[in-house]
Parts: sequence; C-alpha cells; structure tokens
Amino acid sequence: GMAIEILDPSYEGAAARFRPAPRLETLAGATVAIVSNGKKGTLRFFDALAATLERTHRVSEVVRLTKSNYSAPVENELLDDAERWNALIAGVGD
Repeated sequence: GMAIEILDPSYEGAAARFRPAPRLETLAGATVAIVSNGKKGTLRFFDALAATLERTHRVSEVVRLTKSNYSAPVENELLDDAERWNALIAGVGD
C-alpha cells in the first residue's frame, strides 16, 4: 500500500533561547506600530484601532505599515525603524 508521511513544519531548535519582551505596564506615551497584510478589509479596522490606541490608551504615536504581499512575511525595510517602537500589532484581514 501507499505510505503516508506526516511532516511537522515547526522548528523548536532555538526555543530554549527565546525570551519574550517584557510586558508594557502601560501604553500611555508609547509608540505602537501596526503592520497590515494590505487587504482591503484592514483599512477601516486599523483606523478605528489607531484612534482607540490614541484616545483611550494615550499612545503618543501609531506607525502604520502595509506589507506589499499579503501572503509573504513583512519586508525587512518596513522594520528598519522598529528600534523606536514599544509595541507592534500584526494584523490580517480580508
């Protein structure tokens, strides 16, 4: 008969070295980036999210970025300014 091979695409090799960034105590005064996948349904949602971040959470700046290809990872050049961001929201939509 025909054999079925199941492949696991996950990579756990460096998981022990991974440490998440410390949680922000507050968003007040923070710079938050939103990276959109670029599909049309994201625009109004991220407009509302940016307004909420600024109004309700007193974020000082929202940086809006859009990937050029919705199915590919974000381009490195879009992340050139990442050192000054306090948080990043990666969003998808249709």
